[in-house]
Amino acid sequence: MSTSLESPPRLFRLPDFRRLWIGDTVSQAGTAVTVLALPLVAIGPLGASPFEAGLLVMCEYLGFLLVGLPAGAWVDRMRRRRVMIVGDLGRAALLASLPVAAWLDALTLPQLYAVGFGLSVLTAFFDIAYQSHLPRLVDEERLVEANVALEASRTVTAAGGPGVGGALIAAVTAPVAIAVDALSFLASALLLSRIRRPDPRPEPSPGARLRDEIAEGLRFVFRDRLLQALTLTAAISNLCGTVGSSMLLVLLAGDLGLSPFLCGLVFTAEAVGGFLGSLLTTRIATRLGETRAMCASVVVSGLLWAAALPFFHADGRYAVACALQGLGWTAFMTFRITSVTLRQRRSPGPLLGRVTATFRFVVWGCMPLGALAGGLIGQYAGTRTALWAGALGELLAVVPLLLALRAGRGRPGRGPKRV
Repeated sequence: MSTSLESPPRLFRLPDFRRLWIGDTVSQAGTAVTVLALPLVAIGPLGASPFEAGLLVMCEYLGFLLVGLPAGAWVDRMRRRRVMIVGDLGRAALLASLPVAAWLDALTLPQLYAVGFGLSVLTAFFDIAYQSHLPRLVDEERLVEANVALEASRTVTAAGGPGVGGALIAAVTAPVAIAVDALSFLASALLLSRIRRPDPRPEPSPGARLRDEIAEGLRFVFRDRLLQALTLTAAISNLCGTVGSSMLLVLLAGDLGLSPFLCGLVFTAEAVGGFLGSLLTTRIATRLGETRAMCASVVVSGLLWAAALPFFHADGRYAVACALQGLGWTAFMTFRITSVTLRQRRSPGPLLGRVTATFRFVVWGCMPLGALAGGLIGQYAGTRTALWAGALGELLAVVPLLLALRAGRGRPGRGPKRV
């Protein structure tokens, strides 16, 4: 038998993973456009104030806070691929309602809030099912490779998305750009429907109650010392990061008057930096050990993001700000990818949906609170004050990991297969 036949198949030769990867890439490409288009609709045609813009960002994450925990228990009872397909179709329908309303001259801020909230609920279900279903498509030895591939494709599409989106918005208006995202979700649903790996309905636990299943996921996360530290670090980072990010477009498009194309450049820089960081993650984790690598990732990224803030001006300094934002994401990807892989590796299969939901509930549930705080600070103290408050707070995110490392928790491995 030839060597090529004896060796395991390359990751992208696995048809089901390839379909998942392509489907996710397509939908992420459209989402990268909407990341820019949705707030620009609120700030521009609808004249949203900083507080109203913060409310929109809050609605875009509110679903993780309100339904995040029960969603994990429900996903563990359902066919996960079906959950993803329904999530894609639902998001396509919600986004399609916006250009229709715009063409009828009936678009309002309450509709934007409702669509943002609906997207957050469906995304909560999709992401839990997506991360829980991935280990069924690839074996444990390929989980790091699979997560790197998915994160790399997300950042590649995000790299072109906002820049192209800015040009698209300038040429054909934001509602048309949002319609592109709706079509991308339809394409993703079609690709996911072609995955052939059996997706059986999980066996129900006799007499199991939803409350007990949710509690089981919470106990597992917060009794595992490493998972607890990862969750708290990510929560602080997201809470404080959203305080500033909720006001970023208000500063760029509102205060500085930058064009949609220039507004998109900062997101493009972040995405390019994230792509480079995803390529370096395995090497950094191998060199430093996973826990130390994640600590360094959080600290360096926080410092770079804070360093970018003085350069946000409508002149040549803006290029420096974009570059520093991008480098911050290069550093942060080591934490982002390694933490997902560790969570998947340490969680039993029947609990993975609830573990993911617990993580999302705590980590993403902080984001609407951060957006609300950012909107209030931006409204009454100025957008730059909100950005500084978020950046300085984000420097504290490394504390749970440092405490865990100092106490001997989550001893650092010397490679990606050790915990």
